Amino acid sequence: MLKGLAKRLRARKWRVAAAIVLMLCAKATYDTLSDPVIRETTVTLPGLPANTAPLRVLLMSDLHVVGPEMPPERLARIVRQINALHPDLVVIAGDFISDRLLSTHTYSYKEAVAPLAALRARLGVVAALGNHDHYRSAARAEFELTRAGVMVLNNRAVRKGPLIVGGLDDYGTGFSNSPAMMRTAPLGEIPLIVVGHNPDLFARSTFDVPLVLAGHFHCGQIGWPWGGTPAHTSDWDHRYACGEVHQGERTMVVTGGLGNSILPFRLFVPPDMWLITVKPK
Repeated sequence: MLKGLAKRLRARKWRVAAAIVLMLCAKATYDTLSDPVIRETTVTLPGLPANTAPLRVLLMSDLHVVGPEMPPERLARIVRQINALHPDLVVIAGDFISDRLLSTHTYSYKEAVAPLAALRARLGVVAALGNHDHYRSAARAEFELTRAGVMVLNNRAVRKGPLIVGGLDDYGTGFSNSPAMMRTAPLGEIPLIVVGHNPDLFARSTFDVPLVLAGHFHCGQIGWPWGGTPAHTSDWDHRYACGEVHQGERTMVVTGGLGNSILPFRLFVPPDMWLITVKPK
């Protein structure tokens, strides 16, 4: 009798374990393939002319176009989602492709970024490169992005309407150069917005910029059911790795990104983009 009871308990434990695994797989599939969550915030920019109407800046990052979960067709659907938000400026914080081992198909840069040509924003689309772009070919990335109508800001700054927008090349691979970016700012003005792939640049930067936009850490990609994530590879642990960060009068917004790195799935960390309303102080 006791042996029979023990056998039934073991069988029940295996059924419960199998049910948990199936639920986690279903949740991971949903979190990986669902449309990005649109997170919103408002940031005041001290250097913005006082009569400037509020501007909508769309931040996206870590596209990681690769099979099976992020083919160009899915990116095209996300582009339509962005256009429906009517942003004034689209900012992309790097990592356009992936050469992940656990994949069914890798895409050329031409295939991967072609859907971005359909982006519609009054002030255009700008981008910085990420570590994965350098791992494959930064030169090819910039060439194909330019063909798709995306302005790549490698350590330089440009004017976009009332905004001075700077871009830093990837910090993690050692290509960022903030003094060079500052020297290219129109009329010597300090950029109001800087985009860079790795948010660790926020802690190490010496420039005084009101708003920094970044990605890279995927907000952990795998999180706890109750929120948060087990670990980050940031030099600063969780401090700058995800979400909206304030430091004095500076703000950094770090998106969880769209695609995946290393593992082909997300869990309890859905893809996201940020719609940031910027206005004068």
